[in-house]
Amino acid sequence: MQDAYFLYHSIGQYPGKTEDLARAMTEFAGVWGAANDAQWGYLLGGRARFIDRWRGIINAPQGTLTTSESVTQSLHMLVTALPPGLLRGKRVLVGADCFPSNHFLLTRLAERMGFSLHTVPFRQGAAHVEDEDFAAAWGPDVGLALLTWVSSTTSHRIDLAALVAHGRSMGSLIGVDITQAAGLLPFDVADPAVDFTISTSLKWMCGTPGAGVLHVAEPLIALCQPELRGWFSQDNPFNWDLDRFAYAPDIRRFDNGTPGCMAALASLPALDWHASADRKAIAAQNRRQTARIIAAADDLSLTLVTPRPEARRGGSVMLRIDPPAPQIVAALRDEGISADSRGQTLRLSPGIVTTDDGVETLCDALRRHLRP
Repeated sequence: MQDAYFLYHSIGQYPGKTEDLARAMTEFAGVWGAANDAQWGYLLGGRARFIDRWRGIINAPQGTLTTSESVTQSLHMLVTALPPGLLRGKRVLVGADCFPSNHFLLTRLAERMGFSLHTVPFRQGAAHVEDEDFAAAWGPDVGLALLTWVSSTTSHRIDLAALVAHGRSMGSLIGVDITQAAGLLPFDVADPAVDFTISTSLKWMCGTPGAGVLHVAEPLIALCQPELRGWFSQDNPFNWDLDRFAYAPDIRRFDNGTPGCMAALASLPALDWHASADRKAIAAQNRRQTARIIAAADDLSLTLVTPRPEARRGGSVMLRIDPPAPQIVAALRDEGISADSRGQTLRLSPGIVTTDDGVETLCDALRRHLRP
């Protein structure tokens, strides 16, 4: 049942998603399967609309946002496009609570590009990296810092403005992974101004896998020369003079071969829905429902992993539980409640299809399964 759906940290649903997705895929099949020449205009036009929808979500200027397959691929595209030697001999700074996939990538790139990866650790007994510890580790030798706006395992939300201001004083490049709050909480690439932004169309965006995005600020675009390049990296993709390749002047230089458009087309209905939705009302509903879950957890003396102050958390409530978490997830599933876990952390994220009655259903189930 959708009213007890708590997986917005993972996939994300909105009313009518199944029907919208079916229509979009049926339309694609009709266009792609037709014996005419309408396919590329349709596909590239849909991709352009996907990009424009994302630009609206994060206020990215024209020519600064493109598609990717995933958050990790977006990060790879950006880091490997930086001027040779820019990071050599410097530190790249991340938190221990960054998305592990990004850490796996940076560990490999450090060997190849000659930077040292500095992972800011947790304090003893803590579940997220404190902003003060991240800033303390951020010196002028940091060539690039990757900020995780909201943690996927605690829903801890950083003080983005304060950390970006500190990073500017250090002269570092600053990127932000906004995956765990994009589409729920307001984000503006210009306030505070960051150098690049990476995300996916899953989770609160309610789209499909494979629909990642990369935003790069205009001053940084001009410095980048992506190593993976192709005919779509040019200002004119139909320049096939083998001796006259030149990068496009804008974000298109991060494109390469024929763009994969399927994920963008499949996610476009969700982005269209977002564009017409009352985002303030969606955020207010989430805040009301997460507050109710926190209150229920307090009644049961459960350990709250998520920061308690609203301004310091994203849209999820994470609870550390003593029984095997997969066992509890399975028990909730049997009752029609959708949630998941990471280790011993139960992850609960209400969204637009989650009703107040669904939250009460969850709270009742937690009392039965987790009462001391």
